[in-house]
Amino acid sequence: MTAHIPHSAYSSRPVGEIAASLPGATGVFRKHGLDFCCGGEVSLADAAHARDISLDEVETDLRALQSNELPAAAPAETPALIDHILERYHETHRRELPELVRLARRVEKVHADHPHAPRGLTDLLEQMIGELEVHMKKEELILFPAMRRQSVTRFDAPITQMRHDHDEHGAHLRQIDTLTGHFHLPDGACRTWAALYTGVEKLVDDLMEHVHLENNVLFPRFESRA
Repeated sequence: MTAHIPHSAYSSRPVGEIAASLPGATGVFRKHGLDFCCGGEVSLADAAHARDISLDEVETDLRALQSNELPAAAPAETPALIDHILERYHETHRRELPELVRLARRVEKVHADHPHAPRGLTDLLEQMIGELEVHMKKEELILFPAMRRQSVTRFDAPITQMRHDHDEHGAHLRQIDTLTGHFHLPDGACRTWAALYTGVEKLVDDLMEHVHLENNVLFPRFESRA
């Protein structure tokens, strides 16, 4: 990648802003390995440079989306958006994570001597269950009801804490990517191992979308900087 980064309609815009305003952009960013949730405030040019990927290729994929009439990724109205987050992400995480822990524990035990076994994945997923549950309960019992009532218009302090939690979630996702070797199954991997990586990769996608909707769509409506 050259040091010179040409200006374009996208290059100087924050990745999270693009993800929030252009339907389908999140898929493009996942394809290129760009963090649009916890790293959403970084410009596209800087994000591409940091990952040493072609800015032109990312922009080409983004421009292709403009010709497609895709539905909005989530409802626009705040109460409906909150409902979407609760139903699509909170409930999904609670339903799927315990099974992923079971699969990870089995794979780590049965394939303990395998050089590519995801050692430590079970413990990490169990840690994520605990941290996500605390985080989601704070949203469900305190923050989201207040946003629905709109009794006040700014929630800077609690949102700052939620963003901090999201940064921790993002760090866990990077650990998962490392532990699984970017979800690459070794030759001869059993069906349980394949099911584990399929499920964990979905968890990563879901959690990135979840954090993106909160960080880049919902939260800015209630922050002073918005």
